[in-house]
Amino acid sequence: MSIVEIINKKSKGKELTKEEISFFVEGYVKGEIPDYQISALLMAIKLQNMTIEETSYLTEVMMHSGKVISWDFLNRLVVDKHSTGGIGDKVSITLCPLLASLGLTIAKMSGRGLGHTGGTLDKLESINGYNCFLSDKAFKENVEKHNIAIIGQTDNLVPADKKLYALRDVTGTVDSIPLIASSIMSKKLATGSHCILLDVKCGNGAFMQNIEDAKKLGSLMISIGKQLNRKVAVEITNMNEPLGKAIGNKLEVIEAIEALKNKGPKDFMDIIYSSASSLLQLAKKAKNDTEAKKLVDEALNSNKAYDKFLEWIKSQGGDITLFDNLNKWFNPKYKIEVKSNKEGYLQINNAIEFGICAMHLGAGREKKGDSIDFDAGIYLNKKSNDYVNKGDVIFTLYSSNPINKEIEERLLKSISFEKEKQNKQIVFAKLI
Repeated sequence: MSIVEIINKKSKGKELTKEEISFFVEGYVKGEIPDYQISALLMAIKLQNMTIEETSYLTEVMMHSGKVISWDFLNRLVVDKHSTGGIGDKVSITLCPLLASLGLTIAKMSGRGLGHTGGTLDKLESINGYNCFLSDKAFKENVEKHNIAIIGQTDNLVPADKKLYALRDVTGTVDSIPLIASSIMSKKLATGSHCILLDVKCGNGAFMQNIEDAKKLGSLMISIGKQLNRKVAVEITNMNEPLGKAIGNKLEVIEAIEALKNKGPKDFMDIIYSSASSLLQLAKKAKNDTEAKKLVDEALNSNKAYDKFLEWIKSQGGDITLFDNLNKWFNPKYKIEVKSNKEGYLQINNAIEFGICAMHLGAGREKKGDSIDFDAGIYLNKKSNDYVNKGDVIFTLYSSNPINKEIEERLLKSISFEKEKQNKQIVFAKLI
């Protein structure tokens, strides 16, 4: 067997065997096959696609390229949730303790933000003392004792994905649905979860720009789950505008806390209720949406979910006394209020601009290794379909450094004012 034969076979649109997929993945991880040959194969995969069986084989081989975590000793279901990335997406910080307070066990590995997309780890690290890198022993102990832990991805987890993704990023092969699906699913499966909810963001602020591609990706990941004996559900959600009102690390933690007290923005709470319902039903904790909603209502309104949040943050070293005075914790040096010079129903037309502007304020990274300003961000005083009068504050910009007025101008170019409200759907589709 040779890598050249495999490249030629795939470039002709033929189906690769599990042995051939194992050969090229293992060879690349060991350094026996060079970048230029794997680059050629990745482009062949992008152009010729892969079958469900091929994609499942690729997922399985990547999953086993490093350590695979087992939760068998717990004798209970472990659930996980993954988002394909969006602007203002702080769902995990609210959803995970909510579900843990309802008896589900959450063992989650999250990533950092890059470019216009924020990362859960950065948001959690804005909390003084929070430890994203527990030892394997501490990770398992926290999950067992508190029903929840969220940590960063370790170097020994799915090394094949790390190498392949870095290569895809520089060879124009990121936007291949089989390669996206195998990348996501290999990481989720390697963490040992039995039930997985995948939030596929769709719209101009997301990687998947249209519903058709989002559904293809979602359906493929469900099929991979079935092939590998995992329960997988997919929600396709709207990323044509930022989720909630807060964009930026501390800002998003504060909004996640408000949501845990059932006081979050409507679009954000809609996602929380929908995602919680999907996972509660997937894990057989609720029979239908109505039953799930009652459980969520009780957890949020009784403070049970917020108490679990505090327990979780404290268990990973976070200073929960910060939350006694949020205005003291979030106190950026610079602030600009963006006021409207028009009136009408606000419409945010370009979500990605908000992510890019937040990054320029310091809330994100343009390249790996860039430092984060945890106080930087954008607060949407007004959302789409809110009526705005001239002079109203529509957005507030925050940073630890002087704010460039060009950021305000960019945001104003990405909105419009209409005479009537526009139809806005938060959850486009659910796939199970």
